[in-house]
Amino acid sequence: MRDQSFLLLHGWQNRRPPAHWQHWLAGELTALGHAVDYPQLPDPDEPQLDAWLDELRTRVAAMPGSRRTVLCHSLGCLLWLNAAARSAVPLRVDRVLLVAPPSPSITLSQPAIAGFAPPDVTPDQLSAAASYTRLVGTDNDPYFPEDIRDVFGTPLGVDTDILPGAAHLNMDSGYGPWPSALAWAVGPDDTPIQLRPTH
Repeated sequence: MRDQSFLLLHGWQNRRPPAHWQHWLAGELTALGHAVDYPQLPDPDEPQLDAWLDELRTRVAAMPGSRRTVLCHSLGCLLWLNAAARSAVPLRVDRVLLVAPPSPSITLSQPAIAGFAPPDVTPDQLSAAASYTRLVGTDNDPYFPEDIRDVFGTPLGVDTDILPGAAHLNMDSGYGPWPSALAWAVGPDDTPIQLRPTH
């Protein structure tokens, strides 16, 4: 199924380093012949929600193909939730993967990103933005001390995967290449999302 497009949304202070799993995933999907957009969002050190929302609108509106998938990491997840809450997603995408969003308490404690604090998005708003949404968290994310299922998973009614010991699912926790993310991206919605191989 090559008539697919992918939009990857990065997090705070991220300049798309090659060692990050999103950079690896963008390369793998491109090599498979898919349309991939992995933009550098404006001012990643001092992000402004409105500027990021403008970029999201532009990028989503330009997604081609018969199946559109958005993969978000960290602050990129909160960008998506804000867009859904504001009905700012210009066309309904098919699938969204929210990987390791920061918790409301952590977000509000950081002045540079406090404006991204998760809104009171509803399951209906989330469904209006994407046909299917999936959430991935861990049991030891320093940016999410609470149980992600209680804060986001259950209230939003989305499938949630908890990966043990994987921290923030970033370079510091070894998420470079992540075959399971690729398998989900090109596979069906219920493809298992698992830890990266240790060897």
